Amino acid sequence: METGPLFTNDAIVLGLLFVALAIVFYTSTLKSKAWKQFYRFIPPLLLCYFIPALFNYPLNLISGDVSKLYSVASKYLLPASLILLCLSIDMKGLIGLGSKSLIMFFAATAGIILGGPVALLFASYVMPGTIEGVEGELWRGMSTIAGSWIGGSANQTAMKEVYQVNDNLFGTMLVIDIVVANIWMGFLLYGASISQKIDTWLKADNSAILALQESMSKYSSSIEKNPSTTDLIILMATAFGGVGLSHLLADFTMPIMEAQKEFLTAYGMTALISDFFWIVVYATTIGLLLSFTKARDLEGSGASKWGSVFIYILVATIGMKMNLAQVFDNLGLFLIGLVWMLTHVIVLIIVAKIIRAPFFFVAVGSQANVGGAASAPVVASAFSPALAPVGVLLAVLGYALGTYGAIICAQMMSAI
Repeated sequence: METGPLFTNDAIVLGLLFVALAIVFYTSTLKSKAWKQFYRFIPPLLLCYFIPALFNYPLNLISGDVSKLYSVASKYLLPASLILLCLSIDMKGLIGLGSKSLIMFFAATAGIILGGPVALLFASYVMPGTIEGVEGELWRGMSTIAGSWIGGSANQTAMKEVYQVNDNLFGTMLVIDIVVANIWMGFLLYGASISQKIDTWLKADNSAILALQESMSKYSSSIEKNPSTTDLIILMATAFGGVGLSHLLADFTMPIMEAQKEFLTAYGMTALISDFFWIVVYATTIGLLLSFTKARDLEGSGASKWGSVFIYILVATIGMKMNLAQVFDNLGLFLIGLVWMLTHVIVLIIVAKIIRAPFFFVAVGSQANVGGAASAPVVASAFSPALAPVGVLLAVLGYALGTYGAIICAQMMSAI
């Protein structure tokens, strides 16, 4: 008989997450040979993700379904981190990253569109009867995964309505979506820690990325200071004042979008009806606009460091939503998801090898599709906090294309 988590009080849950983060960061700075060897293979950010997942299952200390911390982190800390990480961005350097980021983003989208039919063929011939009694409806359910992995939850919901997916099947598809996407994010976070080795294998030129990181580092060093209480209050006011403004603008925008819901749905632009979409867009815009003002000097008070702290809290809350038990309870569905994701990865690697794209573009292009605005900046900041805006901008593009790509994928699956 299943029991609830040991701790349901979010104050306790937050305390556990912070203790876990502190232990990871503390041990990662120790000079012990054993710890150095350990973190050589297991990057700290990956542990910040998987330890909360273990707290969820098998330890059953906490539950991502019960806790409200992810909602708080995504709605308040994520936009605050975007503002803080965008404050000191080098726009010239960002533009200088070139076209490879877009090419890899579209390659990731193509991989998901192709992966659906491949996974469906796999299920039909290798595992007939995976979802008993609804084989004829399997492609409809899979269309919701395509919507999620190319765009986001709004696009996923749109596919549910477009193809009339029943609630039970939709719930089953959510298992594939959440479990496989989270496991893939874990691989990307690990890849970020060995990106130089991967870039060497890809024969990629990552000079533009390194130049942007170096310019950001030099700028931060030139204005760094020991911030006073006043400096920190101003920093937080800028971040959370921007968050408040983002929510306010989203509140003004949503009624306008809702009034055009029928038109937007007809043209596959359902992401525009999501308040989270507008919060992310406005927060990123506010951060980028502030980077052209004296607010850029707030980097000297630790803007990017605070932005990173908020990102790590978000990573921990994402991790605790992952239930590893679902992998073992739905092995057939899990294999379908793996085949789909593997197709996506193969397409990414082939294109990256052809155009010699750095692993950063591979990882962020993939996560901007599969994870969306909540996790794309997490993966981008694993390379450097200065690169978080790249993840956000590509994720916003994913929201715009999600429904179109999912419909193409669904039509290909229906033909099979």
